[in-house]
Amino acid sequence: MGRFGVVPVVFLTALLVSGPAWSETDPPKPPADQAAAEEDKDPLESLNRFTFQLNTVLRKAVIDPVVDIYQAVTPDPLEKAISNITANLTEPVTAASSLLQGDTENAGIATKRFLINTTAGVGGMADVAEEEGLERRKEDLGQAAGAGGMTAGPYLVLPIIGPSSTRDALGDVAVSLAVPPAGLANAADNATAYSDNQDDLQAMTRGALDPYIVEREAYLQRRSAQIRNNAQAPMEEIPEFEDIK
Repeated sequence: MGRFGVVPVVFLTALLVSGPAWSETDPPKPPADQAAAEEDKDPLESLNRFTFQLNTVLRKAVIDPVVDIYQAVTPDPLEKAISNITANLTEPVTAASSLLQGDTENAGIATKRFLINTTAGVGGMADVAEEEGLERRKEDLGQAAGAGGMTAGPYLVLPIIGPSSTRDALGDVAVSLAVPPAGLANAADNATAYSDNQDDLQAMTRGALDPYIVEREAYLQRRSAQIRNNAQAPMEEIPEFEDIK
């Protein structure tokens, strides 16, 4: 079995044995069980809080200033073109992840979007496919696994990258190992999405008594909504971001 066969098998096996049986589709817990539920989904809270604080410092000292400079010196049309290019490069992963879920409709749309935007959109600089009514719905291996019933595993805060989970992090690693350009494309897409949504992300935690909890719940609930194919998130005050994971 070659590399392309081993990586998905390792990914799926690791997910089956990782973490507690917490899932996005679990019903709400009664108040008496809430503390136990919190521990189940975030058993690494101490480590996660440390990484969260580290990321906060990095964002304020490095990432946000770099994004501000990028936005200041880059013309809006060029920013949009860069965002479109990175989004277009993730379409093959969306197609494959949709197929794993049996979602042939979205797989077909993603394939058409990639072909149209790569050709008529000049390498993806223009989203010609959206103008033709083919709207983007990004999917990834973590979403495919979640839709298949695999648990999220412990909540994780990754350095620089931010909120994730055992399942989602392993899914990204599997894609990066199997198809390195796809992993790079996803990282670039997330970076441009952060730039596009920087103000909303900052506003979400500004003034919160516990920004860590706000970010964690926003991520978990949005991820749950994505796995349900963008159903409405249960927490209405979570802002809608543009394709950020």
